[in-house]
Amino acid sequence: MSIDTDIVVWVNGHHSAFLDSFMWTVSTPTTWIPLYVLLLVLLGFAYKRKTWSGTMHTLFTILIGFAIAVALSDYISSGILKPLICRLRPTHDGSVPLLHLVNGYKGGMYGFCSSHAANSMAVALLFSLLYRKKIATILLMLWVALVCYSRIYLGVHYPTDIIAGLFVGSLMAVVVWVTLTLVFHVDDEDLLRDDS
Repeated sequence: MSIDTDIVVWVNGHHSAFLDSFMWTVSTPTTWIPLYVLLLVLLGFAYKRKTWSGTMHTLFTILIGFAIAVALSDYISSGILKPLICRLRPTHDGSVPLLHLVNGYKGGMYGFCSSHAANSMAVALLFSLLYRKKIATILLMLWVALVCYSRIYLGVHYPTDIIAGLFVGSLMAVVVWVTLTLVFHVDDEDLLRDDS
């Protein structure tokens, strides 16, 4: 077995009823909707322009930026790489020892690269680049790590699937951030926010 497989088997093998339920919840995208709303509210307080319409225009531009970053991350990982590389998920790979399935979940046929990793990283990194608060960045990166770990725990991704997804999400976040700052000037001096 490869190191990739060894890690999946080890993580998946250390399961319990509590972890099954917890990791299933962590891995469900709708679970994180309150977090996304909170991030938007925080940006709303951080990005205050001199006029209400200016503030709303900036926030709308940022919201579109997030949507584009996640859409690109998801499309590259699931729409391009998975069907191009055709790497079976551990749950579909007959060479992987029998895995513990949670709720019978096996995921789609192919797993490279992880769209969960790509999408969560795109959100976390783009927010961190815009908000620039160390504690928020640390907490968001812990969230990304938890989401990624849940995918390995459920047996639907190898660690290299996760690493590739993190790279895709990071790249899309940086591309969108550069576009927002250089083209749409969301980082202008008249924004009432600090970099502490």
